[in-house]
Amino acid sequence: MVMERIEWSRSEKYRKRRRKKKWWIRGLLLVVLAAFIVSGYLFAQVWGALAGTYDPLDQSDKRDGEATLDKPFTILILGTDARRETSNWRADVIMLAAVNPQKKSVKMVSIPRDTYVKIANTDNHYDKINAAPYFGRPKVNSEGPGPVNNTAQTVEDLLHVPVDYYVKVNFQGFIDVVDALGGVDVNVKFAFSQAHFGGEVIPFKPGPKHLNGNEALAYVRMRKQDPRGDAGRNERQREVMTSLLDRAVSLNTVTKIDELLDAVGNNMKLGIKPSEIPKLQSVYQDIPKENIETLQLKGENKRLQYWYYMVTNEERQRMSNIIRKQLELEPEPVEPWETIPDQNTGAPQGSETGGSTGSGGQ
Repeated sequence: MVMERIEWSRSEKYRKRRRKKKWWIRGLLLVVLAAFIVSGYLFAQVWGALAGTYDPLDQSDKRDGEATLDKPFTILILGTDARRETSNWRADVIMLAAVNPQKKSVKMVSIPRDTYVKIANTDNHYDKINAAPYFGRPKVNSEGPGPVNNTAQTVEDLLHVPVDYYVKVNFQGFIDVVDALGGVDVNVKFAFSQAHFGGEVIPFKPGPKHLNGNEALAYVRMRKQDPRGDAGRNERQREVMTSLLDRAVSLNTVTKIDELLDAVGNNMKLGIKPSEIPKLQSVYQDIPKENIETLQLKGENKRLQYWYYMVTNEERQRMSNIIRKQLELEPEPVEPWETIPDQNTGAPQGSETGGSTGSGGQ
């Protein structure tokens, strides 16, 4: 009897362990299944929001074959002065990032919006680069390359490098994205004040500051109170963009996914397939902060009929060589451009092109 009770006890313990193991496995399977369902739902949300934003660039004639995220590539970052999605906008922020996944490095150059350039797809018309979107609109240019394509091609001609992808966001989109990501941290270099999107004047004091969307927009748009002018503003733009990218790629929660997707879907256009965004995130996450170098396009502000930021052909060549090396492309000569503008160049003050008004970012 004693032996039978011992055997029964052992058998019962074995059955209990098996039952526990089965429930543990079932529980794990349920968790995995739930994760797949949730991730599938989120993926569908993300895909649905981003699919409507995808609008690729025309193939660049500065590159042989199509660009991929596995080899060196460029991304053009455009901030527009529009308050909503529209075809009538100016380029208020223009930045080109050259990314080399193998070297795990980025070189980022800001192009001041007043830069004097030859506008692509025109009859050798010279103007401020922020007028490039206007001259790409179909009703202005019969071929109608489109505002983004025309801006990308103008940047390509300026620096003689390919533009592979782009991100375009308007004022409201910038504000919404900053807020959805929980704000942005900056280090204010000097005291100034600037009106934000709604008109209220925001004071900035020297030192570390956490900014919401409206404050961040005011911070990156101020120009006239900066002793370095556009150079100082470009530096603030790069500071905010780097901070936002860091927040975006490290985002590990879905609590604000709806807000972020609304901001993206309503106010942003992307020249990269939604399916490639995880790859882009992975590429950026692998790049150490110390390998992100900001470059300055050197020039001189000159006032003729309007203010222009004049960049010499020699400076264009210098910057082209740096970016082409980053992209592992052989150096090539840039096309020489005019370096002294005709005082009649540019649209009349306050015209629809916005290229010669010198307004925003006071």
